[in-house]
Amino acid sequence: MDTNERLPKRTPHVLAAIALAGVALAAWAGWLGWDQQRDVHPDGSTTGPYEAWQVIGLVLTLLPPVCWAASRRYAAATVFGPTAGLTVAAYVDWSDDASGLYMVGVGLVMVGTLIVTSALYAVIAALTGHGPGRPGGRRWSAR
Repeated sequence: MDTNERLPKRTPHVLAAIALAGVALAAWAGWLGWDQQRDVHPDGSTTGPYEAWQVIGLVLTLLPPVCWAASRRYAAATVFGPTAGLTVAAYVDWSDDASGLYMVGVGLVMVGTLIVTSALYAVIAALTGHGPGRPGGRRWSAR
């Protein structure tokens, strides 16, 4: 009996989801976690603490592992791994906000990540021929 026969069939999917969550947490820490200062402009308005290049870097860092999981048809890992990692990272990073509005931001991070990773999975599944209604693909309705 080889190792693959002893492991449950979904083990690679679970491990991929955990790995993607860990990558998302680490990417947040690397790109956004260190920047906590808001920029004050001469007119008194503030922006930040993140710059556009930091968020773009985060997205580009997460793109290859998410595409890898999607290309292997790990749908749940593709969608829920990065979503869990970024949601936890946002919560930890922003939870010191005294106004309590940080939970709105955390919710938006969660919903946005769910939408983007779901769409990315759908596109990759369609491009690789594993989409709904294709041979080897999943059907979304019982025909």
